[in-house]
Amino acid sequence: MEITYYGHSCLGIQTAGHHLLIDPFVTGNPLAKSVDINGIPADFILITHAHGDHMHDAETIAKRTGARIIGNFEIVTYFEGKGCPGVGMNIGGQVVFPFGHLKSVTALHSSVFPDGTNGGNPGGFVLWNEEGCIYLAGDTALTLDMQLIPMTCPPVDVAVLPIGDHFTMGYTDACIAADFVGCDHVIGCHYDTFDAIRIDRQAATAHFARENKTLLLPAIGETLTL
Repeated sequence: MEITYYGHSCLGIQTAGHHLLIDPFVTGNPLAKSVDINGIPADFILITHAHGDHMHDAETIAKRTGARIIGNFEIVTYFEGKGCPGVGMNIGGQVVFPFGHLKSVTALHSSVFPDGTNGGNPGGFVLWNEEGCIYLAGDTALTLDMQLIPMTCPPVDVAVLPIGDHFTMGYTDACIAADFVGCDHVIGCHYDTFDAIRIDRQAATAHFARENKTLLLPAIGETLTL
């Protein structure tokens, strides 16, 4: 399983012979100017919630690649209205896709499209297959529901957690979230893109280290192997 960081909360995951794209927000991100969205591969596009900084480029990439949108019912219905087919899910539901098992899990946040359309409930995903298990938290506060993940899913190898504070949990709460899901390896996201979510990277990584955990902060365009 290879994970490429495209900035903010946008990730590409190559697994089981398929390319997944998570929360595509690239062209609106001033820190991701080096990324050409025309070169991003996608067979499936996973969207955690409807805010613009998580779906800005979804329609463009879906129409170029033919990727199917995966998200909650409201998100998928919205994009189907724009000619992008998808598969709608909701919290607690699980679907077996060609790339593996995907479960929709709780996130505490808000969700509305930039044009004011209802985006349904925000959520996260747990993805697992023979290559590993990854928790994609989406935008969320720390919640006790995270403790359900180890009870209902395989052991999490890596968790992708927001750490920027202000609109989501910060890195101290994210470290607790890692405990809740039983995972010692975290990829941080949703930080530094805007002034309100700038973090002290050294302090964040040191905090995780004191808790015997690893916080990875990959450069934009960098690929990690799980």
